[in-house]
Amino acid sequence: MKTPFDSPSLKSLEIIVSNDNPVPFNSKTISKPKFFTPPFKREPQHHHPPPPPSTMAAATTTDASPKFSHVPQPSDYRPEISVNSSHDGLEFWQFMIAGSIAGSVEHMAMFPVDTLKTRMQVIGGSYPAPSIGLRQVLGSLLKVEGPAGLYRGIAAMGLGAGPSHAVYFSVYELCKDYFSAGNPNNWAAHAVSGVFATVASDSVITPMDMVKQRLQLKSTPYKGVVDCVKRVLVEEGIQAFYASYRTTVVMNAPFTAIHFATYEAAKRGLNEVSPENADDEKLVVHATAGAVAGALAAAVTTPLDVVKTQLQCQGVCGCDRFSSGSIRDVIKTVVKKDGYSGLMRGWIPRMLFHAPAAAICWSTYEAAKAFFEELNGRSN
Repeated sequence: MKTPFDSPSLKSLEIIVSNDNPVPFNSKTISKPKFFTPPFKREPQHHHPPPPPSTMAAATTTDASPKFSHVPQPSDYRPEISVNSSHDGLEFWQFMIAGSIAGSVEHMAMFPVDTLKTRMQVIGGSYPAPSIGLRQVLGSLLKVEGPAGLYRGIAAMGLGAGPSHAVYFSVYELCKDYFSAGNPNNWAAHAVSGVFATVASDSVITPMDMVKQRLQLKSTPYKGVVDCVKRVLVEEGIQAFYASYRTTVVMNAPFTAIHFATYEAAKRGLNEVSPENADDEKLVVHATAGAVAGALAAAVTTPLDVVKTQLQCQGVCGCDRFSSGSIRDVIKTVVKKDGYSGLMRGWIPRMLFHAPAAAICWSTYEAAKAFFEELNGRSN
């Protein structure tokens, strides 16, 4: 009985491939297969709906041409759309404007709380500070100076907050785009970007922050921003404006790292709670995440903020003057005078300032970014 393997074509093929019996190849006895795929390489199979009859008829007439399998493109593939190189679709100057608006709104809205914090951190001057709470400081200020006393020095902050936050947010966005390498959940990139941002912005805000805090003091000898700048330049020199810069950077570097990392993590966590409502609750998410991040960062860095205030107000209204201006010397002086609790003086108003301030800042910043994104979309 003959089997399919006894056919002449297969026997000839067996002889041909045998190394022991080389026989001249007879192409007439072997029918060539139309397609041949080596057994060690399997091509991926793509299943497509059958083509219309007209297409099938055309294909049968040109069956001898080489066949190429169609590679399906993703559903969102649009070859006519080019990739925008700008981060989040915004330009550098748009980040600066959004950050400037956010910083100005934040500091103007929360300035009274900042005044109370400054007053609490310099209570007693060179003498041990009495145990006075936030309510007592507020009552005393309103009784002696009235509501206007809460806003003394706001002009200096208005001059410094806008430019410094413009630098702050633009540097942050650029660094985040660079360090994250396309991974939006890279918390380390957010923290490092925040450190770079604060080092750049502190060089802008520190001089005006010093003027602002000296004007916030009780019985301040300065009449206003211009008078304070002139007298400091004449009496102490330009280095007085940057006496606390090193302390400010040392304080704000961990503050910003904690702030940005907590903000991004909280924002991501809140979006995962109800992803279907993420677009509708976008403003609430930004505000809540910003408040959590601001409160935590403020509480951790309060001791360095006390050091910064002591350096910026030294020699004014009975405050101690420090010859070296080092962080260690200031800490030793505060601990010797008030104990370790003196390093946490003003932590309550500081948290009360930064929690809503961060919520206001981030929600304003994201709203400004959304405005520019919509504006760019219309122009494109």
